[in-house]
Amino acid sequence: MEITEVRISLKDSPDKKLKAYATVTFDNSFVVRNIKVIEGTSGLFIAMPSRRVKHPCPKCGFKNELRSKYCNQCAGSLSESSKVNSIEEAGSSQSEHKDIAHPITQIFREYLQKRVLQAYEQEKGNAAR
Repeated sequence: MEITEVRISLKDSPDKKLKAYATVTFDNSFVVRNIKVIEGTSGLFIAMPSRRVKHPCPKCGFKNELRSKYCNQCAGSLSESSKVNSIEEAGSSQSEHKDIAHPITQIFREYLQKRVLQAYEQEKGNAAR
């Protein structure tokens, strides 16, 4: 699988960890948007697009944010057992987000990260001019 295009949208806030968003096209056929370029303690890395994990209200079924104590629809109390089930479905005891798309192999992850970070550095250089 070839990465045929990488588009970068720089973020203006220099003091924040989020530096940019990337849109990556694979084989001129498939696009993944909202890959984040983040400044970590040991340098730049990418984070794949994700969504917040939600859990249903046992009373009305409305999907609420993971850490909610009360339902946003019916104001009923949210039980800890429904939260635990939602957390287990997300795959981590502390995760509030679940990846929408992600590389399966380490080799492809490194390839993707290298291409996105190269495009980020190039776009950052173009913006400085």
